[in-house]
Amino acid sequence: MTRTITVGTDGSAESRAAAEWAAREAALRRLPVRLLHVWQPVLESMAKAPPLGAETHRYWTERIPREAAEGLGLRHPGVEVTVEQRAGAPAEVLLDAARDAELLVLGSRALSGLTGFLIGSVGQAVVARAEVPVVLVRAGEQAADEHLKDPAGIPSAATGFRPVVLGLDTDSPDGTVIAFAFEEARRRGATLTVVQGWNLPPYYASSLAAGVDPSEGVVREQAAALTGALLPWREKYPDVEVTEESRLGSPAGHLVDAARDASLVVVGRRVRHSPFGGHIGAVAHAVMHHATTPVAVVAHD
Repeated sequence: MTRTITVGTDGSAESRAAAEWAAREAALRRLPVRLLHVWQPVLESMAKAPPLGAETHRYWTERIPREAAEGLGLRHPGVEVTVEQRAGAPAEVLLDAARDAELLVLGSRALSGLTGFLIGSVGQAVVARAEVPVVLVRAGEQAADEHLKDPAGIPSAATGFRPVVLGLDTDSPDGTVIAFAFEEARRRGATLTVVQGWNLPPYYASSLAAGVDPSEGVVREQAAALTGALLPWREKYPDVEVTEESRLGSPAGHLVDAARDASLVVVGRRVRHSPFGGHIGAVAHAVMHHATTPVAVVAHD
């Protein structure tokens, strides 16, 4: 079966933004886009009620995904767009569809009056269990938001891409996540900014009490660890410009800060085979809810 970029769509502003992002990504990857519309069957007695009559039900299950596909095809003429409709629990249907997808793309919306974005229970369940990378796109996301401003300081989709940002834990660097970030940077012709956040070791306090400040040594050690982890990847992707940022403090906080000037943020999610369901790590969870740019969550062992 042909691999696709699959988008969960329901006609909302966030799913429309997700579909537009997916079409742009599909053009970079030369893959088709599949718009997946999931609907939950309703009881026959409810379907006959005036607020949820046959015409309304048909509109939501047929017209909206069809019109979305037609519009996407007009705006992205080089991308093949198909529509698929499935009935069932949204999270389960999306996870099943993701098995033969290259990427799964979902939308999220801003929290009114608060800092952050609402992923929703379906989105979180999918991210926590999906085996393929899941990309979260904010409502209102525009192509120009992922590009550098033009010489006049105006956002433009005609300029180069902003950097791709990768959050990396040098204690357990995973090749799947690193490769995904390098590939995304290469496709875009963008710089890859690799961000590592770390905290001072426990012995730091006792050393200070003894009149010794070891912080400079720790800074060098952490920076060297980041350089060492990236060395084989720099050799594998010599055409990708890499910037390394090793900073004291919260990894999630540094990633959210870096996301403000990025085209895409990439974080990993460790797969935990547990009878209690999937798991989203603290860093990935924070970035999902607070980064202002599209976020790719890549599962790894």
